[in-house]
Amino acid sequence: MGAVKIWNEMEVAEEFSEKNCSTEIKSSSLTVDTSLSLPDMTPRVINLCKDLFKKWSKLDDSRFSVQTVSGGITNLLLKVTVRADDGNEDSVTVRLYGPNTDYVIDRERELQAIKYLSAAGFGAKLLGVFGNGMVQSFIIARTLEPSDMREPKLSAEIARQLHEFHQVEVPGSKEPQLWNDIFKFFKNASKLKFDDDDEKQEKYQKISFKEVHNEILELEELTGRVNSPVVFAHNDLLSGNIMVNDDEGKLYFIDFEYGSYNYRGYDIGNHFNEYGGYDCDYSLYPNKDEQYHFIRHYLQPDKPHEVSEKDIEALYLEANVFMLSSHIYWALWALIQAKMSPINFDYLGYFFLRYNEYKKQKGRWVSLARSCLSGK
Repeated sequence: MGAVKIWNEMEVAEEFSEKNCSTEIKSSSLTVDTSLSLPDMTPRVINLCKDLFKKWSKLDDSRFSVQTVSGGITNLLLKVTVRADDGNEDSVTVRLYGPNTDYVIDRERELQAIKYLSAAGFGAKLLGVFGNGMVQSFIIARTLEPSDMREPKLSAEIARQLHEFHQVEVPGSKEPQLWNDIFKFFKNASKLKFDDDDEKQEKYQKISFKEVHNEILELEELTGRVNSPVVFAHNDLLSGNIMVNDDEGKLYFIDFEYGSYNYRGYDIGNHFNEYGGYDCDYSLYPNKDEQYHFIRHYLQPDKPHEVSEKDIEALYLEANVFMLSSHIYWALWALIQAKMSPINFDYLGYFFLRYNEYKKQKGRWVSLARSCLSGK
């Protein structure tokens, strides 16, 4: 089928438990079938929570309530609330991995990163791991909409937090993963067969993988000349992965499953692409003034207006060159999902949306980058 599964969720959960036996992080071998309706899923989620947290193990099921927080094209988030004897309530978030997402996400790397990111104040606290997901503390906040990200105050805070996020040190290889992942995705995506779906196969056969491969090689060479610093990057900073408590004015980054050491420019350029939302409305891509506003607060969070124009222009170019690679990355990701994911989403259509936008934007940014890099 063209995609190779290189890790197993159950083994990762067990290995993580063994390595962290002295911490408060619990583990369970149970799994929850994500294809079930919420009413059918609820008793299984309750049983999972009882298995993970012994303080809840003898409580009656009526003490638990389970509700959907969000359901995207990768994960399902559930809020589980437990009523104690004294009437107080305790809530946790249960995150269920999307089926077959382990073909594109390194869960071991994710769990490793969460420990250090949580210690640095990012995201929810990891409380437990299980066969196909994890349990985290519940964040009292709302999830951003794409339109929120361009609001100047929120944009500045996202930039400030991303600056701090990029300072976190996570043990392990510091090699940037962008091109490793893209070439891995390309290898798997170029060998797919949709034998049980003639319409998908017909769309898939319209893709020139020779052309795509040449584009990847050209873009890899160009981004290499930009000399973007390597940082621990979020890599998926869309609106759905940013939350804000409006009353407290506190902003949170969540969901680090794509986190890895990567190029700073990629994390920022990918974030700018996400202004278009799931609908890929790239007319909403931030204009130059909006990007400059973000870049100022990223480069010098405490003194944004003291950033030099030269430094702003350099990161502006860097982010937009890497923005092109973001389109390539998610286009190839979508092809693998088109084969592996049971979620009702037009992943093949998403490939063409992202790849066509890449080709649309390529000429402008490649030309500008080459001109700047050659000193003209």
